[in-house]
Amino acid sequence: MMSELVFGNGRIVTAGAVINGSVKVADGRIAAVDEGRAGASVDLGGDYLLPGLVELHTDNLENHVQPRPGVRWPMLSAVMDHDARIAGAGITTVLDAISIGSIRDTGIRVETMRDMIAGVAKANERGMMRAEHLLHLRCEVSTPDLVAQFDPFVDTPFLRLVSVMDHTPGQRQFVNLDKHHEYYKGKFGMSDAEIADFHVKKKEQQERWSAPNRARVVRMCQERSIPLASHDDATPAHVDEAIGDRMVIAEFPTTVEAAARSHAAGLRVLMGGPNVVRGFSHSGNVSALDLARRGHLDIVSSDYVPSSLLISIFSLTDSDCGIGLPAAVAMASKIPAEAVGLDDRGEIAPGRRADLIQVGVVENVPVVRAVWREGRRVA
Repeated sequence: MMSELVFGNGRIVTAGAVINGSVKVADGRIAAVDEGRAGASVDLGGDYLLPGLVELHTDNLENHVQPRPGVRWPMLSAVMDHDARIAGAGITTVLDAISIGSIRDTGIRVETMRDMIAGVAKANERGMMRAEHLLHLRCEVSTPDLVAQFDPFVDTPFLRLVSVMDHTPGQRQFVNLDKHHEYYKGKFGMSDAEIADFHVKKKEQQERWSAPNRARVVRMCQERSIPLASHDDATPAHVDEAIGDRMVIAEFPTTVEAAARSHAAGLRVLMGGPNVVRGFSHSGNVSALDLARRGHLDIVSSDYVPSSLLISIFSLTDSDCGIGLPAAVAMASKIPAEAVGLDDRGEIAPGRRADLIQVGVVENVPVVRAVWREGRRVA
């Protein structure tokens, strides 16, 4: 049995309000939320108490597996480094986004995919993690052998989300080919001639493989009731396809039109924290803040910067989007949790898991002071 904790002298962010009160925790669950309760065993010192953040899409593990070009770090150590950064950012539940197939034929995603999944599984089994790690498989549908690569992992017990992607140049994320050239030159050191050849090859693969691969992956997930996400939808046709495939999340729509149509259809629109913090997309696509102003933003993801998730919450409240702190917090906790069927967390309310973070704000920068997962301090 876990000892009882009472968090007091803080600003408690519930789903509907910010209250000056306390939270009682017993056996890893929230037992009560009160206003003005005395006798706290954890003095928050006036800081905020938020629900632990829920991250649906982060590529952060890749950065620890390959900390420098050409360097491969021991997998279990890489997983632990990744976990430490995730927990330190206030994320208590993370869906590690690991790519099945890749727009490139070589590289970290192709070479280490199986080892990354195995490394997360081993760390989970041995109780080594601070945060709870689940799995998000990202399926690059133009990959010729995608289904053969995906099949061994579709029944993974901790798989919680599958997204279908198509990064073929000239559409979706990279309608603007100048932005594609800039990205691939900067990230992979490709020459103009190499990029031109790359475009031709990837267009041919898309025409042959994308439609049948997508249909097969979607069917496999539907048969198992695995939540599905679309990725980089740009047009009404893309959104209609996602609706027809019964997807629940629209990841990173690239236009206002696609985001509005997805949101109206009940798909949860997910945008990246870096986009929120910077105010614009690195690919030249729609601004997450613009979607927030229009009421089309539902979920924020840290994407490639774990700390951006918490910063985004406060950026949204400080912007002209008309979003209060409880609603902004829900975009990074309650709503993403519910989108993938994790209804036991993401909110400070009786009966929910005691996944909690203490957050101070210093010079307009949110600072994670402490993190608890199921009532146990992990950071």
